[in-house]
Amino acid sequence: MNKVLILDFGSQYTQLIARRVRELNVYCEIHPYNHLPSVTDFSAVIFSGSPYSVRSTDAPHIDLSPFRGKVPLLAVCYGAQYLAHFFKGEVAPSDVREYGRASLVFIKDDEPLFTGIQQNSQVWMSHSDTIKRLPIGGVCLASTPDVVNAAYRIEGEPTYAIQFHPEVYHSTDGKKLLENFLFKIAKIIPSWTPDNFIEATVQTLKKQVGKEKVVLGLSGGVDSTVAAVLLNRAIGSQLHCIFVNNGLLRKGEFESVLQQYQGMGLNIKGVDASKEFLSALSGIADPEQKRKIIGRVFVEVFDKEAHKINNVTYLAQGTIYPDVIESVSVKGPSATIKSHHNVGGLPDYMNLKIVEPLRTLFKDEVRRVGASLAIPAELLGRHPFPGPGLAIRILGDVTLEKVAILQEVDALFINALKANNLYDKVWQAGAILLPINSVGVMGDERTYEKCVALRAVESTDGMTADWVYLPYDFLQKVSNEIINKVKGVNRVVYDISSKPPATIEWE
Repeated sequence: MNKVLILDFGSQYTQLIARRVRELNVYCEIHPYNHLPSVTDFSAVIFSGSPYSVRSTDAPHIDLSPFRGKVPLLAVCYGAQYLAHFFKGEVAPSDVREYGRASLVFIKDDEPLFTGIQQNSQVWMSHSDTIKRLPIGGVCLASTPDVVNAAYRIEGEPTYAIQFHPEVYHSTDGKKLLENFLFKIAKIIPSWTPDNFIEATVQTLKKQVGKEKVVLGLSGGVDSTVAAVLLNRAIGSQLHCIFVNNGLLRKGEFESVLQQYQGMGLNIKGVDASKEFLSALSGIADPEQKRKIIGRVFVEVFDKEAHKINNVTYLAQGTIYPDVIESVSVKGPSATIKSHHNVGGLPDYMNLKIVEPLRTLFKDEVRRVGASLAIPAELLGRHPFPGPGLAIRILGDVTLEKVAILQEVDALFINALKANNLYDKVWQAGAILLPINSVGVMGDERTYEKCVALRAVESTDGMTADWVYLPYDFLQKVSNEIINKVKGVNRVVYDISSKPPATIEWE
């Protein structure tokens, strides 16, 4: 079985727990605590933390009977306090703030959860309540200077609880603790590897699709590329790929990526619909309207091309696991589901079944699977690029002239990052064309031309991001090159805003 169930109680770290488990080559799934699957399908259960207090009236509640004492359980933070509060222990407000780094000044000897973890190991706390008295059968396993019951187990059952977060890198032995729980306590065999995923997925796709035809909208991004190669391995020429040029791609991207795809043996058709997109966007400045127009025109173009293929049954999408998780929250289905999947969200009238070969993978896992599929590193290492393309990096209305200016600026910036070995150190980079002109001097002439902003951030999933410190001499050189080579630009600025509060894109 070798599967782990992670029950989400609303913690900001829930996805991070799953990533740490996956890094140990163990398959896991995240489910909201109020959408409980069959526990018999899993070898172990992990409770996430929560922003709630177990003492509050609106605290998340769950029936523990399906798994308590039946499968190994690791209760993290809120989970540890939940077990104490509802099983005759005591949870009360902390006497001191318990946020940030702490050290384990006591670790009980010969406990499998702490095998290989030494006293004074650093852990990360994040809670305002604390466990004053352990639940029935509770045995203290570890303490910090301020938290006596930092970890405990329940006598006679494989139930463990910790008040710190092993999934964050601040907990220096967090990975080791998870290893101990998964391998020593739950006896799980680590078999979740890219090669095993590929083998199992190819077989599943063959059974699911059979002899039917599949259409896939390629975007040039990592997710749709890996999905296409997986499907191609499973069903070959039954897969029909469509790569649409919306006129808002990077300079030369349509031709270069299309050539790469053809070199990979994919059955692909390139469609240049740039005129349709730019015409529909004419005079539109509102960013949300721009997004909706681009989505609508894409659907129209894609639908037209898909109908040229006879007897298509399936639509393939590059949906990945965070998309799946975000579609259901711990308070029920979320109000907004991501609208920018690789194919823009196709309407019901296309009447196609959906196939999503990557829906169980995180982004980093998609890249590892892609590497195992021998997809070129240049494609796998591409920075994320917004679905609406340069339209949301041109503030205000979109014109052919503005697109051409921004493509030149973007190309100079991205190529400079690559030439200076900075591209792979940046999660995402790009340029923004601002809706303002500024005064400048070129030679003896006064100019009044465009200003562009350069943006480079580091992140893991785009949920949060920090601006990247690029060397001053690099920025100076890039700025000079842009101003000298791109007609219509006389000023370059660098965006040093982090997310939050600023988003990565400007629109």
